[in-house]
Amino acid sequence: MVLVFAQYLTSIYIFAPEKRWFDVLFDPDLFLIVLASALVIAGGYIINNFYDAEKDFINRPHKALFDNYISQKTKLTVYFILNFLSVILASVISFRAVLFFSLYIFFLWFYSHKLKKYPFIGNLTASVLTITPFFAIFVYYKNFALVIFVHATFLFLIISIRELTKDLANLQGDFAQNYKTIPVVYGERISKIILTVLGLITLVPIYLLLSKFDIGYMQYYFYGCIAFLLIFIGYLWLSTKKIQYILLQTLLKFIILIGIFSIALIEADILLRKIL
Repeated sequence: MVLVFAQYLTSIYIFAPEKRWFDVLFDPDLFLIVLASALVIAGGYIINNFYDAEKDFINRPHKALFDNYISQKTKLTVYFILNFLSVILASVISFRAVLFFSLYIFFLWFYSHKLKKYPFIGNLTASVLTITPFFAIFVYYKNFALVIFVHATFLFLIISIRELTKDLANLQGDFAQNYKTIPVVYGERISKIILTVLGLITLVPIYLLLSKFDIGYMQYYFYGCIAFLLIFIGYLWLSTKKIQYILLQTLLKFIILIGIFSIALIEADILLRKIL
């Protein structure tokens, strides 16, 4: 549901700001792209859960016990149904859409099966796959404005920070299952250094969005992000326990969620024009 909201909000306020919200919201091709994306992402969560079943017994035992009520066979069945439906929906749009979503499905599986077990490439792939649904909207509208790339860079960096923080929280289970994540291979201190560097780099797209582009009331969200990143880095270096890393990861999810709904604040006059 968050992905659906995010794709529609970015379509209305970033990718196609010149169109009325009504025309964007009831665009049948966009609806199919959003629905296909949601189905693929849902399938991605299922296949990721399938491969992480043993690791989750260590990292998230309560969730793992709940997941046991659903058999692995049922999970795979639903996974294939969701992916099949997404490709069928894509076929209504074009052959290129079928190719795009087929590749997306493959890389989601390949990440869950292989890539997530390796340092750097696993984190990079996870971040890229997370923003890929927005790339589908980007291609659909063919809007190559610089502000879009700066927004995408900010989102990519925030997601990268979240992925590495999640690896810190899952260190025990990853180590037990021989996952070669950054914390497992290089330790917590190096992971914190990388997170600090990523946090400081994230300030660059924030500065560009605040100083070079007209983002309306969304500027207050980015001012808040500056304060959050500085607090995040400070608390990160004080953190030593799993529960602390989980808290940081949860706060990052919250920041991403707020950012999605803050898109509607880009310009008040755009909002009024689209309503009218």
